[in-house]
Amino acid sequence: MQNHCAVPNCPSGKSDPQPLFRFPSDAERSKKWVEKCQRQDLIDKSPGHLSRYYRVCGKHFGPSLIDTSTVLKDDAIPTIFDMTSQPQNGQAKLFPFSFSEMKKSQAAAAKEDVQAVSEEEEYKEYLKSLFEVLLLLGEQSIPPTGPANNKDQGLGSSNFQALLDNRIICGDEALKKRYDANKECCSTEQLNQLIEVCEKFIRSKVVEEIKQSSFFSLVTDDVVKISGEWHLPVFLRYVNESNFQRERFVGFLSFDGDGDTLAEKLLSEMTDSWGLDMEKCRGQAHSCSATHFSQIKALAAKLMEMYPRAVLALRSTQSLNMSLANGMAFSGVQLVMFTFKKIESFFSQSPLLQLELEHAISIFYPDNEEKANELKELCRSGWTRRNDAFEVALEILEPLLLCVDSVHDNEDMKWNDQVSHNALEISKALTDFEFVMALVVLKNVMTLTQAFGKNMHGNATEAYFAAVSLKAVFHSLKEVSDNIDVYHEFWNDEALNIAAAMEIPVKVPRSFLRKHQAESGAVRPESYYKEHLSVPVVSHTIREMNELFCEDHLKLLKCLSLVPAFNNDIPNAGTLSAELHCWWVKWSKKGKGETLPSSLHETLQLADVKFFPNMLAVLKLIGVLPTLGLEDSCNVAFKRFRMYMENTPDKFKSKNLALLNINYDVEFDLDSMAEIYMKTYPEVQQES
Repeated sequence: MQNHCAVPNCPSGKSDPQPLFRFPSDAERSKKWVEKCQRQDLIDKSPGHLSRYYRVCGKHFGPSLIDTSTVLKDDAIPTIFDMTSQPQNGQAKLFPFSFSEMKKSQAAAAKEDVQAVSEEEEYKEYLKSLFEVLLLLGEQSIPPTGPANNKDQGLGSSNFQALLDNRIICGDEALKKRYDANKECCSTEQLNQLIEVCEKFIRSKVVEEIKQSSFFSLVTDDVVKISGEWHLPVFLRYVNESNFQRERFVGFLSFDGDGDTLAEKLLSEMTDSWGLDMEKCRGQAHSCSATHFSQIKALAAKLMEMYPRAVLALRSTQSLNMSLANGMAFSGVQLVMFTFKKIESFFSQSPLLQLELEHAISIFYPDNEEKANELKELCRSGWTRRNDAFEVALEILEPLLLCVDSVHDNEDMKWNDQVSHNALEISKALTDFEFVMALVVLKNVMTLTQAFGKNMHGNATEAYFAAVSLKAVFHSLKEVSDNIDVYHEFWNDEALNIAAAMEIPVKVPRSFLRKHQAESGAVRPESYYKEHLSVPVVSHTIREMNELFCEDHLKLLKCLSLVPAFNNDIPNAGTLSAELHCWWVKWSKKGKGETLPSSLHETLQLADVKFFPNMLAVLKLIGVLPTLGLEDSCNVAFKRFRMYMENTPDKFKSKNLALLNINYDVEFDLDSMAEIYMKTYPEVQQES
């Protein structure tokens, strides 16, 4: 493709930028364009070749022929040519041509444009066309193999093939030649190879960017199932060369195995296959459900064992209380968490369902409009993921049950069978005493960590005070643990009152009774829930808080005593004290009208920060910590990951294409991707 005007001696270029328009693919119009442009050397070229490789700039078209600055009308023909202007930089006038000038111009143009393309170059152009189509589909989250339902159909009716066909119609000579020779542009096997190369290229670009930034933290999300296999999503948090905090998705790891064996396999793949230098890892954070909790704990422990500086931390995208509860394997807690997911999915189906819930809230709070409006607002804000989710759930429990029962009854025939069935499933969970008791216990225990967790995800000042207040949190938890008999009695009474109001029978879970038939008659609900719920929940919370907020983590949050643990990460640790003094002097003598930076993000962007190399290193170390929240503009990867997983049908989910879709902003180099493919699969080129 030319990046300049095909009209001989046209002066448009960098000094006079003009939009460039393709030659039309219509044969008659293409011929007229060639004649108007006085390019005799192009007369024998096909319309498809001209459309792909030649352009005419906007100065040769009248204003009435251009719809916008980049779109021509369908019947546009170039008609404006400068016949009177003087030659520029020794160029000949465009019109009128002398015979000798015409011959020279044609010879020069022919020499420039007629290319003797080798077979290898032709093959490379063909691959670039395939990659270009694949990238377009991947960026838009359009499955290349869809919408065909039968895998035996190959790519014949796929989105990928449809776009290839369109490119051939628009004049892609490389694809046309391949189709004419093989009766297909690309096989299913080759498409899979292209996707693998694309994945490797993207990951290499992401890893290279992270290597330039020195330090990073490893962040994982809950294990997901793709193509029938479990995979662990992996993100990396770092501060780039422009001092912006970033989080990138680097791919999925196969999650098959247990304990140390699985942990070693995962770490080996990250270092050997992905090229990560784990010696530069300064933090780790994991989101997981109880199903895979032990395996993730083994990974975290192995990472700490092999790389002691990889501090275990809380992940900023998940509230503290939700993170603590998700890791509890107790049946009552898991019933609550699973029901929360069902509720979130249920009300996201239709705004009408949300209105149904708000109507139920109004019924239960007829004399307290302010309270009703507050609860309605909470229900619109994704409350099932909030730090105070258990507290909110208890406040709307009765309206929620009224709502789902009304939807299930479906007296007005407003809902389809699936919605009605889902409502019934939620109703059954809400009227299970195990659910009510677990919700009450979680609410009361997590109240002790609620303010701490909220501040931990707040601004820099709030995070600092959260770190300082941790001792008080532990003191409160220990007080509950030491007096669990008294506290459980209060919690049990609260649950019994709710059950009585909602007419829920108080009983021990049926699953427990089936396993312990001989002794089931002697088991009292109060004793059962104390032993299997209250005591384990408090113990788990204390244990996890101790692991999540170890001494090194707290030091980072407080920005104190960094030198002993991280002296190798600081350019000149010996001068840190003096530099810190200069730093405080600078901000204590704030100029008139000068505002103090209120966040880590703003501080890293200060022009003066480069004059404080040790402070900059410390700020970057804090910046990679997974606990601290990111600016919205820096937190795109996780949002796109969730969108991909929620919006892509299971049969079209691909661990390779997910990497492309989420990292849509990576600079793609088609030439490099084609070369990687040719080196990786040389036999394909030979067969071609």
